Amino acid sequence: MRALNYAIGLDLGGTNIKALAVTPAGRVLAQTVVPTGDHGQRGWHMNVGRARDTLVQQLKQPPAWIGLAAPGLAASDQASIAFMPGRLPGLEGLGWQKFLKVAHPVPVLNDAHAALLGEVWRGAARGSQNAILLTLGTGVGGAALVDGRLLRGQIGRAGHLGHISLDPAGAADIARTPGSLEDAIGDCTIKARSGGRFSSTKKLVAASNAGDADAQQVWRKSVQALAAGLASLINVLDPEVVVIGGGIAQAGAALFRPLKKYLNDFEWRPGGQQARVAPAKLGDRAGAFGVAWNAIHFQNPT
Repeated sequence: MRALNYAIGLDLGGTNIKALAVTPAGRVLAQTVVPTGDHGQRGWHMNVGRARDTLVQQLKQPPAWIGLAAPGLAASDQASIAFMPGRLPGLEGLGWQKFLKVAHPVPVLNDAHAALLGEVWRGAARGSQNAILLTLGTGVGGAALVDGRLLRGQIGRAGHLGHISLDPAGAADIARTPGSLEDAIGDCTIKARSGGRFSSTKKLVAASNAGDADAQQVWRKSVQALAAGLASLINVLDPEVVVIGGGIAQAGAALFRPLKKYLNDFEWRPGGQQARVAPAKLGDRAGAFGVAWNAIHFQNPT
């Protein structure tokens, strides 16, 4: 059998584990999705190994590299997730190289960091040296690539773009940020922002598209807040491209058309230069792509 040189990317989420086997050129050889399962002390751990084993069995030989993405702050040596309270018990400090019983390191990344690397490698930000990602869902996740390097920060906290403040007099969000971008557009506050009328942004957008004036007002205010946040982030990070993903991005033109309009008003564009805004391309596979790339380059960075 001809030897395969491939990487496995494992993206551990609260509901599912997404796994990809890819070549160093980014060609997908195999993929699988395994339910994360029991969130008890050890229940979900074995399913990560099961996802890896499924791909190995399909390809009939072990990978050269394995990488893993998970929620939380990754340790500076990328050996584990250092901080993730309240979710996936046993994740904090778990060394994946030892757990998966492999001879090579298994570098670990925060899930949003991994998604951005995936989009830069094979997705909407392909080839970019300066890019940011925002995932709009229950909350607002994020990550930044600056001059070709993933921005990690002192303790791995960099990239929490949803926790910038748009209103210092606003209520504190889960990260103690007053009037945050996350609370201005995330699903976590949709009931409060709509006066209890809507339980999800999807339902709000549907009503807005159907001509509901109150829904339109709430949605316009939400997108305007997103544009203000993006304009601020563009000034700080100067990206070539802003990638927008997550469930709220599925609104399509209902999101991107007014967002473009507000950015025309808010974005500073010296010499006519403006950041490109693009929908995420890889969907829920972005994180697995990103950690596969990271694993390939972890010991031999280019």
